[in-house]
Amino acid sequence: MKSPFSTIAGYDDGDIDTNRSANPHLGDLIEQRYSRRQALMGGLSAAGAAVFGGMLLSACGDDADTPVAVSAGDATTASAGRTVVLTGQSERGGRSAAWRQVSGPAVTMAVTGVNTATFTAPGVASATPLVFAFGVTSDSGVKSEAQTTVTVTPAVLGFTAVPKGLGDTVVVPSGHDVTVLYRLGDPLAAGVAAYANDGTDTNFAQRAGDHHDGMSYFGLASSGSSPDPSNSSRGVLVLNHENITAAYLHPNGPTSSNGVRPEAEAIKEIEAHGVSVVEVSRASGGAWTYVQSSSLNRRITPNTPMRFSGPAAGSALLRTAYSPDGTSGRGTINNCANGTMPWHTYLTNEENWAGYFRRNAGDAAVRTTAGLAKENVSLARYGISEGRTGNNGWTTVTPATAGNTVFSRWNATADATQAADGSGDFRHEPFQFGWVVEIDPFDPSATPRKRTALGRMNHEGCQVGRTIAGVRPAFYMGDDAQNEYIYKFVSATPWSAADASASDRLAVGDKYLNAGTLHVARFNADGTGQWLPLVFGQNGLTSSNATYPFADQADVLVNTRLAADVLGATKMDRPEWTAVNPATGEMYCTLTNNSSRRPVASGSQTGVDAANPRAYVDPKTTGGSTTGNANGHVIRLRETGDTSEASTFAWDIYAFGAGSDLDATNINLSGLDATNDFSSPDGMWFGLPSNVSGQGTPLLWLQTDDGAFTDQTNCMMLAAIPGTVGDGGTRSVTSTVGGGSATVSTRIGKTPGTTLRRFLVGPKQCEITGIHSTPDGTALFVNIQHPGEDGNARAISSNWPASQTGAASGSRPRSATIVITRSDGGIVGL
Repeated sequence: MKSPFSTIAGYDDGDIDTNRSANPHLGDLIEQRYSRRQALMGGLSAAGAAVFGGMLLSACGDDADTPVAVSAGDATTASAGRTVVLTGQSERGGRSAAWRQVSGPAVTMAVTGVNTATFTAPGVASATPLVFAFGVTSDSGVKSEAQTTVTVTPAVLGFTAVPKGLGDTVVVPSGHDVTVLYRLGDPLAAGVAAYANDGTDTNFAQRAGDHHDGMSYFGLASSGSSPDPSNSSRGVLVLNHENITAAYLHPNGPTSSNGVRPEAEAIKEIEAHGVSVVEVSRASGGAWTYVQSSSLNRRITPNTPMRFSGPAAGSALLRTAYSPDGTSGRGTINNCANGTMPWHTYLTNEENWAGYFRRNAGDAAVRTTAGLAKENVSLARYGISEGRTGNNGWTTVTPATAGNTVFSRWNATADATQAADGSGDFRHEPFQFGWVVEIDPFDPSATPRKRTALGRMNHEGCQVGRTIAGVRPAFYMGDDAQNEYIYKFVSATPWSAADASASDRLAVGDKYLNAGTLHVARFNADGTGQWLPLVFGQNGLTSSNATYPFADQADVLVNTRLAADVLGATKMDRPEWTAVNPATGEMYCTLTNNSSRRPVASGSQTGVDAANPRAYVDPKTTGGSTTGNANGHVIRLRETGDTSEASTFAWDIYAFGAGSDLDATNINLSGLDATNDFSSPDGMWFGLPSNVSGQGTPLLWLQTDDGAFTDQTNCMMLAAIPGTVGDGGTRSVTSTVGGGSATVSTRIGKTPGTTLRRFLVGPKQCEITGIHSTPDGTALFVNIQHPGEDGNARAISSNWPASQTGAASGSRPRSATIVITRSDGGIVGL
């Protein structure tokens, strides 16, 4: 500033121009350097921006030390899950160049060139800025740096919907690839011959079973014997084999002589059920294969030894000739959905096991005489009535080895000459099934454990909710039969993060799954609900109960359905898979369909209610129709306080299955169109939180097992980015079937629109079921179950998976696991 004395005579502050050199002014420098760098770097809008905006100058001096101009590029926007390319520029080369992140959610950058780097946009719930800096160090050690901003927006579906179809291949969107990985009959051990696929193959204890279903991928460490939850190139795939298509397993289908099944055929059919544990790997070029000779490979079949754990272990109701003390059993069967535990074990769930049992006429009288009349109530509630012959006729086999009971065990008829406690026959064998079974994929010597604290029913999935240190975790389950219930088990033990890396994984399962409280859900009309505890001695679950006198907690768990009846749980439209949103903790459950749902309850038919509001007639274009809730829906709930320990919740219906041509007022309530209409939701799974598909606004996958929509399309898989409970509103729905009519008010989520889209259509007569991914989300494993199930060896109705690669017709169909990848290597679905 000027001196205040500058006006006094004789005073001089030196503020005069005495520089007479020819050196340039700043404006001259800008003009010269802008002209030169515009040619080098593609130009800038103004010289001022070149100096003070995205491009900065450093240093001065001779040519080695002249200022270096760098640019980090313009600000951009990208949706979560997309690959972002950062490209820096500089006037001239330097000693080094590098990118660094300045702010925002941390990402992993990969260097792809001298001045370029890439990263995957992270999962976010709202628009989030990420700032990056590009720096260049000159030969003389002077650094120049510029910044740019990438604004990441919530995830969007990254594919064009595939159309409905009736073809015989798996169809996925353009830009995606399908590889058939693991098929029925594929050998699981060195020396086992390739599958002939003509009905002559044997030894299914060392081959892939049939009807691939629920599935989990576990990353495998380089040592080959322990988990590596980040490994997306080598892992263990564990999957269920729910059932069989016997018509293709034998040369000319199943046979019998005078009603007696051949032993070899029955052995093959039994062994084709159960679970596979198989090592899989991705080559450097991206191709996936399974490792036939891996030491981790094994089959768990209905003959594999099992241990019971939890409150019912040792119960009198579990005593059999095989296990007189009720602590052990043989095998697992009709395994449908699954669960992946945070301590790296696999839960397989026994669903429609009751149909495998024979029960002769007169059995009820024998039990009554023995003082076990209440067992008749139990057997009837689980669908094992007198006069049943049992699936596949296995009990008719005359074994070659005397005393072999692997066939006779399926006959639940009480032998009046044996002890009433069941230790001399197999009258209690049905009570040994209907459980959640835990398997350690990394220890072939570990005996699987049946977790009785989680109850006995037609178990579909068993998905764990979010695990939060110090909070007791919850496990959500459906009972897959018409008018059955939704359940939650809350462990007695709060979660400890250290257990995720424990070496004795089944011991961790003992810790969280053997003690706790099983609950059943009641849905109220106002959008609220309660979890009702199934505890002996409470709420009518006592020895004085008139319908079924419960003896203890083991009795409550063996007879979970009867206990839930007493508590007044809400009858649902076939509760199947459960899935938990990893970002919000909300639980989703597929309600596949219900042919007995009617406007008003009558006899064996159940009336509509707020949580199951539709009953209608769905006509087929090929003639005929289906009645009830033929297309199913997906219900979801949010725990009060967002805690797994809550006893209450809020609920709404995320989406109603329907053809887009059905009545929008009372049937197609979710406004589905040709890109996303579906029927009979079944399999369901959220992306993993280890990658963007499970972060921010996670990706939901929805699979179908349909009989109502098959006149227009084969079964399918859809991808969705759902909202949250309560994001829609209330709606009145009128159901009219025959002479009955009823109107109820229900809670419906916002219309899915473009956030729900068809991703895959399967081959003929299949079910799409079973899904999991690698930790990085770049490989998606999906199961194709029972293609061509309506055919037989003489009239083959599908040639898949041979048809996937254009093979000639004539090949018998095989259930199989496929791998779906993006051609650009990105996260599948986004």
